[in-house]
Amino acid sequence: MALLFALVLTMITAVSVALFAMHVWWFPIDIAAHGPAIDHQFSVTFIITGIIFISAQLGLAYLVWRYRGRDDGGKAVYSRGRNMLELLWVVVAAILFIGLDFMGYRTWARMHFTGTQPQALRIEVWGEQFAWFFRYPGPDGRFGPVHPALMDDSMGNYLGLDRRHDAASKDDIVTATLGVPVGTPVELILRSKDVIHSFFVPELRIKQDLVPGMEIPIHFTTTEQGLKEDGGRYEIVCTQLCGLAHYRMRAFLQIMTEKNFEKWLQQQAAMQ
Repeated sequence: MALLFALVLTMITAVSVALFAMHVWWFPIDIAAHGPAIDHQFSVTFIITGIIFISAQLGLAYLVWRYRGRDDGGKAVYSRGRNMLELLWVVVAAILFIGLDFMGYRTWARMHFTGTQPQALRIEVWGEQFAWFFRYPGPDGRFGPVHPALMDDSMGNYLGLDRRHDAASKDDIVTATLGVPVGTPVELILRSKDVIHSFFVPELRIKQDLVPGMEIPIHFTTTEQGLKEDGGRYEIVCTQLCGLAHYRMRAFLQIMTEKNFEKWLQQQAAMQ
């Protein structure tokens, strides 16, 4: 029985490693400039944790077989372990995981702490139960103030804009699709109207929570790869359980050429 159990453990280990090696259920294409750095971080993490996983599983299989029950009358021996080996393992684990953290810090920081860039396209992303809305500042480059008392989905005033009295709100453009021009730096300002949501586009390698009362910026630049694949259209989903209709909270990211983006934005402005 011990030998069978050891063989099953070895088989599970081999199959698990093979699934990763063959990239079964692997990542979709990356369409952002920071995508290769994110994928590299994942690969390094998988390799390091994979070595630990293989060593632990094969070690367990060996110990199950080596110290299997025998009918030779031998007595069980209790071992207290070795403190130095335990300390060594803790130190090595700390070095590995802190090292991985430092490796990914720069890429993560560029996405979150870049600061507002003059050439960046600034877009507000609003999440609510159970829809996404996106606001562009219009020709004046400014977002108008939001008035919670004026928010009324039935009247189409999803963000509570007072276009009559707030000059900065008159040219704001609110859409149900996130359109961006390829190759242009984008700054998304994530906001929530009600509960915690999560903005996730697998191809962008971005997943970030939206917290009520907070404005959370993230930065990215799309690449030509994103324009060529799937017609430049990618699903945006909420990955934070936000209510009974959470499953249908989705929208789309549309990547366009600069010319097509300007035309699209003019069309959206005419519909306001």
